[in-house]
Amino acid sequence: MENELRLAVLIDADNAPRTALKEIMAEVAVYGSATIKRIYGDWTAPNMASWKPLLLEHAITPFQQYSYTTGKNATDSAMIIDAMDILYSGNCGGFVLVSSDSDFTRLATRLREAGMKVYGVGEKKTPKPFIVACDKFVYIEALRAAEEVKAPAPAGKAGKKKSPPPAEPATQSVRDLIAQSIEDLADEDGYAHLGALGNLLIKKQPDFDPRNYGYSKLSKLIAALDDVFELQSRKGSNNQDTAFARNKK
Repeated sequence: MENELRLAVLIDADNAPRTALKEIMAEVAVYGSATIKRIYGDWTAPNMASWKPLLLEHAITPFQQYSYTTGKNATDSAMIIDAMDILYSGNCGGFVLVSSDSDFTRLATRLREAGMKVYGVGEKKTPKPFIVACDKFVYIEALRAAEEVKAPAPAGKAGKKKSPPPAEPATQSVRDLIAQSIEDLADEDGYAHLGALGNLLIKKQPDFDPRNYGYSKLSKLIAALDDVFELQSRKGSNNQDTAFARNKK
């Protein structure tokens, strides 16, 4: 698409699981076009060899950063310097920072200050400051769980549908977040447009994602919480169905 957001994908190899690279890159494609794809690490280390076929598969360029001092993460510095170079080049409109390291908190903040869209991807161990510094943060565990559900059954077990892995329940704080956001957007009848609701939830809590609770879409999460919310479908001007949500009284 002509107006597709051009993204720079920067991966911290020291703090990103190689086994989830396929899912990560598929998620990136949802947000825009990965114009720049780079990964940073000490590629002379024996444990980095298994990255090679994955990088070739996804056309990701490895950047060498030697670990000069034990205990110091040189990868962070290299990635931050490159991010600023890319920012000033003006070739991208957004960044995807793949890491579970809080050292990228200031980088995410600085990129957003410059008008960039910033997506974070990391594991659930990621410190909160980095999460809230991004426009949106996606947990790798949620990506893996969604992929496991979509994966075809093994040969000879075609008749058995794969059960989704257990997900954390929507806590009271999540319910309260949704309820308050509906109130913020509600029309005179108390209904909020589901698309606008999803955007507001992410603005309030960047790591909000229905997949964290075992649902592929916000509408399915809302429908599952039918003790506190209700859904309504309306025909729009283009005769397309549009979903709205309301708090139950």
